[in-house]
Amino acid sequence: MGGDLLERDRELDELRVAANDASMGRGRVVLLHGEAGIGKSTLVNALRADPPAGVRVLLGSCDAMSTPRPLGPLRDLESSVGPRLGEALRAGEREEIFAALRDELSDGTGTVLVVEDAHWADEATLDALRFLARRIDELPAALVVTYRDEFERDHPLGRLLGDLGHGDRVGRLAPDRLSSDAVGALIAGSGLDAERVFATTGGNPYFVREVIASADESGVPQTVVDAVTGRLRRLDAQTQEHVEQLAVVPSAVDAKLLARLVPGSAGALRAAEEGGLLDVRPEGVRFRHELTRRAVVDGLPASRRIELERAVLAALLESGAADPARLVHHAGAAGDVDSIVEWAPRAARDAAASGAHRQAAAHYAAALAHPDRYAAAELVELTEEFAIESYTIGAASAAVDAQRRTVAMRRELGDARRLGASLRWLSRFDWFDGHRADAEAAAREASAVLADAGDPSLHAMALSNEAQLALLAHDTRRALDLAAGAIAISRETGDRRVLSHALNNHGTGLLFIGREEGVDELLEAAEAGLSIDDIEDAARAFVNLVWALLDQYRLAEAERHLSRALELTERSEFIGFATYQRMEQARLDLARARWDDALALVESPPGMPHARCVALTVAGTVAARRGDDGADEILDDAHRLAVELGELQRRGPVAAARAEAALLRGDLEAARAIARVEFDEADRREARALRAELAYLLRRAGGEVEVAGDDPHPFSMQARGDWRGAAEAWREAGAPYHEASALAESPDPADLVEALAILDRIGAAPLARRVRAELRDRGVRSVPRGPSSVTRRNPEGLTDRQLDVLRLLAEGLTNAEIAERLVVSVRTVDSHVAAVLAKLGVASRQDAVRIADERELLAD
Repeated sequence: MGGDLLERDRELDELRVAANDASMGRGRVVLLHGEAGIGKSTLVNALRADPPAGVRVLLGSCDAMSTPRPLGPLRDLESSVGPRLGEALRAGEREEIFAALRDELSDGTGTVLVVEDAHWADEATLDALRFLARRIDELPAALVVTYRDEFERDHPLGRLLGDLGHGDRVGRLAPDRLSSDAVGALIAGSGLDAERVFATTGGNPYFVREVIASADESGVPQTVVDAVTGRLRRLDAQTQEHVEQLAVVPSAVDAKLLARLVPGSAGALRAAEEGGLLDVRPEGVRFRHELTRRAVVDGLPASRRIELERAVLAALLESGAADPARLVHHAGAAGDVDSIVEWAPRAARDAAASGAHRQAAAHYAAALAHPDRYAAAELVELTEEFAIESYTIGAASAAVDAQRRTVAMRRELGDARRLGASLRWLSRFDWFDGHRADAEAAAREASAVLADAGDPSLHAMALSNEAQLALLAHDTRRALDLAAGAIAISRETGDRRVLSHALNNHGTGLLFIGREEGVDELLEAAEAGLSIDDIEDAARAFVNLVWALLDQYRLAEAERHLSRALELTERSEFIGFATYQRMEQARLDLARARWDDALALVESPPGMPHARCVALTVAGTVAARRGDDGADEILDDAHRLAVELGELQRRGPVAAARAEAALLRGDLEAARAIARVEFDEADRREARALRAELAYLLRRAGGEVEVAGDDPHPFSMQARGDWRGAAEAWREAGAPYHEASALAESPDPADLVEALAILDRIGAAPLARRVRAELRDRGVRSVPRGPSSVTRRNPEGLTDRQLDVLRLLAEGLTNAEIAERLVVSVRTVDSHVAAVLAKLGVASRQDAVRIADERELLAD
């Protein structure tokens, strides 16, 4: 084994096993991770140099650009793959790229696809990796992903790694630093002191090599920059200039660009290649290591770097380079405003089409930093496109600010049709950011402006938007009337986007008033949206459907539709809807009394105010039902936010949670006062599910309330005094806390004992105490004592469920396997895994298991 691969037999063998498995049709994912310079690329290059017979190795790299190229590593493959994938990459159609990539890897006798430096990947690339990883069992391919461990906790790569899990089809390789013996072997004959080199480098292979290559009689350099600079300065002046020029390109430099940047091309770089700085090949040149390139750049004066960046930009433009993201990167570094103004909009639209919405928003922001450079008609379009991309990634405040500028510009331009459309968007963004009154004002103006604008579809969309706001305020009858009008227009014009939006509102309204056909309308809304690739309205249909089903405690149906909805929004990167779906999963876990699972999903409340209100309500309800400290404070925060948002759909559930908490602490007067106001509002607005829950709470608090005799909601049954019917309904729904609360109303002590067993099992201590007291008051002997007060504690603050997950991680289970074992959703497991890693202060599952073993967290 060569010097570059000392103490790397295990890792290289694992890569070769994955390649062999691919050749036999057994797909695998290998996650190769570690600190910068640990040798990830060296291992990949060793596999590329000597792959198993018949196996091809494809390599794509993510570049350290200010805004990553959409699908950058896949675009690197264009010259090495078949025509279908090459054409799809050039066209930029996301779904076609994914399908073509799968087909490309399905052919042949085995392929290893390496994606290097995924910590710099754009989100479209991460989605492509997720797409492949989920299908890897079906492919004769190995997917090798390299990344540094030092990414931030909320980095999108972390979400992907959580999705991938750990099991037979997913392997993780984390090369260790070199031992002192290995370092001694590497420096043999150099005249350097082995102990000093080991102490300076810590055994990092890259730094060891740099020290060996750069050290002279003055001693060992203290930093990578010093080491690389020392080697660079030994080259002749012309070669130094060439190396510096290439260093500002954060990717491989192809032969075409190299010829423009370096006269004499490869021949002029011989000294740099022999000095170990560059790797020169017929297809181009790259630095031996990214740290080397970065060190050269960091050693440049600012004026020199700007000069070099301008040279790269000019060469790319002269060569007709078609990658706008690369041009924008170099234009920004060079301070070339003209090029930013020209290319940033193209880069943004390219990113949006690829599904890289964060990158799209960044490019739009770069363009809009120079508003005076665009004509008014172009500026308004760019501003609105930026607003829409900001909304897509959940940046609600940025979306509102941009859209308000858009509307102001539309007024000046005097186009009523476009003004009305922009007002409709502003209404949506205002609501999303918690500005209810502003949203209603914009919605009314949009409908008024578009009524006579000569565009029936836009007018119908404005009406549907008003219907949506009415629906969110539980003004259901008005919402149904407005939505019906929009549906009629859309069916007449054949506009499926408007049809999807309006059916969304009409179907949800029907479910609010107990009409079952609302389910069919919401499913039709989703299909209509998907038929025209309108992911937003398709996702909204599923959100509304699941929400209504949760309100009715049709939990199994809600879970089934939520699973499909999560897959849709993850694939399309609609972050805002994914956040709402996480809140829906939390509500589902709350209903099923999976307390830890619910808390894991709301542990870090989202910034979006409506979703945050739900998160606080769930967290406060769990705390009240378990008897945890701080329940009232959490619910008070939720109440203040709900009042600020001004909608019954937020105020009502918070009131129910606060009234329940008051009942659990025995304050009947407070419970009545809290529940009465929102019950009257729910009754007036026909919010049937909310009315049922508040009616039940009022009755428990001793308040007078009338309940319709034909309302089948379990809460209505309890409000009518039908505790047995309610208990059976709750049992069938799979809601054990509510089943126990219904049984606790029985006059038969045997039912109370049954309720107590449920409450002890799920950890509902406050209600369990009340049931025990009731049993004693009735003279029942041998009341079950309940669980011990001594609970499992650990200094890391892991919950019981997080400890369960950690145990299963130690068994090597994937997230999907853990979900199946614990009977929860994969998304819930993802949240638990992320929480475990954060609490243990580690970046990988492997490290979490190691820490658990060292601290004996799983000894019990």
